[in-house]
Parts: sequence; structure tokens; C-alpha cells
Amino acid sequence: MTPTVIFVSFLTVLVGGVTSLPSLKTSTTVSHNVTYTQTSLAEKSARAGVKRRTTNTYAKISPTEVSILSKPVETTKGLNPTVFKPIEGRTKAPKTTTKPTEVITKTFKTTTVKPTAKTKNTTPKTTPLSFQTEDLNENIDKSVERRVWNPKNSEEPPVFECPPLGLESLKVKDSQLQSSSFKRRGLGPHRARLNIQSGIEDGDIYDGAWCAQHKDKNQWLQVDAMKLTRFTAVMLQGRSSIWSLDFVETFKVQVSNDTIKWKPCMNGTEEAVFEGNQDSETPVLAVLPEPATARYIRINPQTWFKNGSICLRAEIMGCELPDPNNIYPWQTEEGTKDKLDFKHHNYKEMRKLMKAVTEMCPDITRIYSIGKSYMGLKLYVMEISDNPGKHEMGEPEFRYVAGMHGNEVLGRELLLNLMEYICQEYKRGNQRIVHLVKETRIHLLPSMNPDGYEMAYKKGSELAGWAFGRFSYEGIDMNHNFADLNTVMWDAIELETNKSKLINHYFPIPEYYTSEDALVAPETRAVISWMQNIPFVLSANLHGGELVVTYPFDMTRDWAPKEHTPTADESFFRWLATVYASTNHVMSNPDRRPCHNEDFLRHNNIINGASWHNVPGSMNDFSYLHTNCFEVTVELSCDKFPHASELGIEWDNNKESLLIYMEQIHRGIKGVVRDKDTKAGIADAIIKVDDIDHHIRSAFEGDYWRLLNPGEYHITVTGEGYIPASRNCRVEYDHYPTICDFQLTKTPKQRLREILAKGGKIPKDLQLRLRQLRIRKLRASTKLINRRRESQKRRARGTHP
Repeated sequence: MTPTVIFVSFLTVLVGGVTSLPSLKTSTTVSHNVTYTQTSLAEKSARAGVKRRTTNTYAKISPTEVSILSKPVETTKGLNPTVFKPIEGRTKAPKTTTKPTEVITKTFKTTTVKPTAKTKNTTPKTTPLSFQTEDLNENIDKSVERRVWNPKNSEEPPVFECPPLGLESLKVKDSQLQSSSFKRRGLGPHRARLNIQSGIEDGDIYDGAWCAQHKDKNQWLQVDAMKLTRFTAVMLQGRSSIWSLDFVETFKVQVSNDTIKWKPCMNGTEEAVFEGNQDSETPVLAVLPEPATARYIRINPQTWFKNGSICLRAEIMGCELPDPNNIYPWQTEEGTKDKLDFKHHNYKEMRKLMKAVTEMCPDITRIYSIGKSYMGLKLYVMEISDNPGKHEMGEPEFRYVAGMHGNEVLGRELLLNLMEYICQEYKRGNQRIVHLVKETRIHLLPSMNPDGYEMAYKKGSELAGWAFGRFSYEGIDMNHNFADLNTVMWDAIELETNKSKLINHYFPIPEYYTSEDALVAPETRAVISWMQNIPFVLSANLHGGELVVTYPFDMTRDWAPKEHTPTADESFFRWLATVYASTNHVMSNPDRRPCHNEDFLRHNNIINGASWHNVPGSMNDFSYLHTNCFEVTVELSCDKFPHASELGIEWDNNKESLLIYMEQIHRGIKGVVRDKDTKAGIADAIIKVDDIDHHIRSAFEGDYWRLLNPGEYHITVTGEGYIPASRNCRVEYDHYPTICDFQLTKTPKQRLREILAKGGKIPKDLQLRLRQLRIRKLRASTKLINRRRESQKRRARGTHP
């Protein structure tokens, strides 16, 4: 006879004991995957963005509004050979014939989510997806090569005889800059730096250029190189301002050794007059007819925009000559001692370097691709681990992402150098590096936006300007391209009266983002899939153009321009940001000057992202709200595209920061959540920390990692079909996590379901337990019925005495 399934409303059993079990090696990766659909560029090129649509409350999100798309990521090939170069603010691309190229080869079942605390399966349970190892011996696809490096319109970056003096990188100090006059302090000569950015308001101390007080041909900007220098070229740019249009159209150049006698740069027998700018932003290069050797150089404007003022930003190219009076020249030499490849690597050269690293350290490295850019360039990732290609139980996963903005290139080069450095030091037996590799699975994505980088690379480090190459080929700013889960969360908090129904983690992606109308870059989709298929614990997103570390939230709650908007893990995020900033050589220098228009020194070089500026759809916020991973943004340098000669110094500035930040992944607690009876790991178990309103979930095999500052914590673990378990876990100040394992006991209801599903017999102990619960429920319902009858009798007697 088939047993009858008995449903009861309250089932309680004793919680199984909590024990520590040994960590196991596995070859699987956790996967909470979604894949995406994408319309052709021709269909959506007219849309610069998508109107955000949010739900009023989590409970009201319908199955069609929160969904997992079922098609793989699509990119395009077969584009018109004419290279489309987006400019600031441009979001439309030319109409093209599209053809999908492969990014992800596995499709997952569509799952709907109702995100409340009582919801079951708020994330799809799927089999793990591994990213296949890439063979970099294979040639680049010919069609991709023709599109990206069109031989009919090939453009190589300019090669300069001498490097920049360092006006943009701040190597040239404010005291080395002088001028004939200036309008006010905010437009003084110290602001005459290439690509320097002004504040929102004109008139403050952080304006966007040097501007002369007078409008005549006797005005000049003077740079003191401090040493005898061979000047070869001058770069000029207009004023950075959203209110004023000022730039110099023509100018002369003079040099001097004593600032008294000035020698003009000659073009044959006449004084050379150089072409300047036609707009405020585009840098213009003026190569001197003959190199000039001197200590001082002056820029002397001759004509300027007729409705504007004499304003300019500049960079000087020059080679420092050896000092004949210095008998110990080696004592003044600067540079790193690490033997790394310090140069700018385009896509082809990046492949060569990554291939060389894997050949040097084949036992600890692996290269895989998470997808392709719009133009078809692969998004390569270098994996570094003692067991590459596999997720090992108990070993946390770390990632660095660089190149989200294609023209912010320092992060790309730092990650390539980091690959080389870890490989070299591991082979040398450096115990710090050996321990890091054996205890951490590291993933390095050096170029999230390879299309944008290739455009900026062709212009060169000084001529790319402030924004050229920032966006994707389609004109999308990926820093605003992730799903806005903040608004969904805050809307629910405001409208939901029953706070117990709210969730605080693993927020599902809204339907507007996954629809065919959404303007989502293929690069963004590839990164989201990557984030969902590997159980990352800690990450950093490397940018450029400032010197500061920002932490979530990046978006303000009420769309204010800037407002401190903390997460539930504010204290740990501040620790993460401080770890990087305090060990960075430049950030930690108390005497450094601000890069542009913000003085982050007063914040100790860290800031809540929303306190700086409002960034909806950031990767940091998405990572925190949709996955277990904590992520910060590191602004690495004032100069977005430093000259190759500065890369060695930048490596020294950031090397310790990059390493010590990775080591923070071992702070807090970690463990394995197992079934008490079978000892199997439990996936998607929810790990709750008292007094921190943000939970995480266990990975595919039941292992988990919770980043926490030192202290005593009460941890509760719940799982679908299991009785919750709790224990206290103490985090010490040591550089390793506290092991905090859990064993969960199935609820009687879950045990019954599993037995019946297998066609087995119900054990006597379970039968007895269910009988007791049924009797208890029957007694409770009988008491309730009797109370109702007594109440009815009393009311009847009161009405009819």
C-alpha cells in the first residue's frame, strides 16, 4: 500500500551537533548562472539607454518581471570595415549586419523568482559551468583582425624621442610652474596640466586650466625642468569647463637657462609658430623643428578663441641630460628592481605576454576566456592556483578586473605585471607568494573593454585625451551598465510593511534588464555570467584618473548628486579600502597634491562611492547585492594613460597594495555546511551574521566564506528542508580565517518527501514523530473549535437572556 503523505504546519526536532570536518578537494565550481539575449545593434542603436523600471515591492515581482534568460550571449562580426570611434556622450553606432559569435556555450533553464524571505529557490540551482582553457597558439580570427586592425586605415601610436616631463602625472611640482599672470588662484599656472579636470562650479580653487589675466601676446606659461633637458615637443589642450570655451589657437616656444635670456624655437630663419587647439578637449602635438637644450621652457600664446580667454593645459616632452657635476649618477637612478615587461601591451602583445607566463609556470597558471567584446576580441582571464581549472573546497576565489574603461590603462599593465611577478616569485620560492597561490584561487581579467583600449592605444598615451576609448565600441559606459538592484531593494524597504519578508542578498535581476530592449554590452553580460559561475569572495575593480579607493554603495538612495550611502558591511569595506590606500606609495604620501578637483587626503584616500558621485548600475553594487563577493574600486593614478617610462614606478607604487589586498580574502570565517546524515555539502545554505543585515550563501559543495573584522559573532545557517543551526564564531587578528563548520539535520517533512520520492518505507521513528505531530495538531485544532463554541454560546446567552 502506498504511504500517505502527511503535511503538518509545525515540525521541530533537535538540531544536530556542530563539528569540524576536514576540508575536501573537489573539481567543481558553484554556479548561479543566468544567460542573456541581445538584439542586433541595428535594432537598438537608436536607443542611448533604457528607462529604468522598478517594482513596488519584492512580493509584487511577477514571474515575467524577474527571469533568467535562456539564450547565450551574442556579439557581432562581419561589421563594416570603417572603424567607428565614439566620442564623449555618443551612444549610437552605425547600422551593421550582425552575426552572433560564441561567448558561452551552455544554456540554462529559465527560472522565476519571487524575492521574499519565504521564497524557495531564489536563485537557480544549476550544474557548475567551467570556462574552457584557451590555446593562445591559435591565430586571431581573420575577420576580427580585419575589423579591429583595418589595414586600409591602420594607425599606430606615435613614438616620441623623449618621455613627458610629468605635468599630467604630477611629477612636475606646482613650484616648477610659473606664468606671466593669472585670473585667480583656481586658474593659476599649477592648473596648466594636461587632462586636469575642473570642478562642477567655475570660480573655485580647482578650475580646469591656466588662464592669463590679460589678453595679449605677452602672456606665457613657464616650466622649470630643474635640470638641463633636451626639449622635443609640446602638447596643448584647452580649458576643462562645462561653462566656458577657452583654448589657444597658435603659440610660440622659447627656452632659457637662466630665465633672463630667452631663445625662440626657429623654423629655418623664422620664429616657429605652432598650431594649437580647435576645441577644449582634444590634445594637439607640436614637435619642435629642432630639439632645444635648456632648463626652462615657455609657451607663448599668439592667438586664441575669439570669444574666450588665453587658457591652456600642457605637457612637455623632454629628455633629462646627465649632470656632469654628479660623480655618483647611480645614486639618483629611479626604477623598480623587478624584471618585468614594463610597456604598453595591445591585444596581440597581451596575448603573447600571457602565453609566456603560462609557459614559464604551467603548473600554477591557466588562461580562459569568459566571452567576447562587441568587436569579437576575447576577454582573457589568467587563473593562478596550485590546482588550476578546479574549485577546491575551502579555497576562496579572488578576482581583479581592469580596463572597464578602455583608456584607463594602468590597471591593465599592473595585472599583466602581477602575472609575471607571481610566476617569477613562485619559482624562486618566495614563501609569501607560494602561500598565496596554494591557499587562493586568483583570477586576473586585465581588459574588460578591449575595443575601447585598442582605440585609445592607437592615439598614444598623451594624445588619447580624457575620454577617448572610455566607452565600449557601442558607446556604452560599463561603469553604469550593470543591473540597478539598489533601487529594487530600497523600493521594497519603503513599501513592505512586514520586514521579515524582505531579502538582503542575491537580489534577482529585474526583467527590464534582461529584455531585448535593454542596452547591455556583451562585455557586461560576459562578466555577469562569470560572476555567477564562480563563487568569488573578494574583488577589486581597477580604474584610473584619480588617487582614491571607493567602496559600496556607489549609488545614492534618493538620486542625490552625492550622499554617504553605506552597506551593512560598512566597517569591513572601510578596512578593505584602507588596506589598499595605506600601502600605496602615492596615496599614503601626506605631501601629495590633489589630482583634479577633490582632495581625498582629508578622507585618508578612501571614500564611500556615493559620497563622491552617484553611479547607478555599478559593478561594485551589483557584486554585493547579486553575489557573495565584496568589491571596491581603486583609482590608481591621476594620469589615465601614463607613459611607458612611468610604468615601472607605478608598479612599485602599487605592488604591495595589490598583494596585501588579495590576502584580505583570508579574513573572517569559512567552513562547510553539510548534511548531518549523508555528510554531503549543502549548496545555497544561507549564512546569517547577527547584527549584520546581509547574508551570503554556500557554494556548490557547501563551502562558504564570510568576510568579517575581528570579533565575536553569532552565526546561524539555514537551508531549504533543514532545521537551522547556530553557533558562536570568533574572528582573531591572525592572517587566516576561523573555521566554522555546520551540520544540518533534515526536517521530518523533507525526510518524508525524499523517502516517498525513492519509493521507500517510512522508518518507525519518523512514523512515530509524524503521529505525535498529527495528534498535537489535532489537539490544538480541537481546543480551537471548543473555544469558538464556548464563545458562540456566551454571545447567544448575552443576546437572549
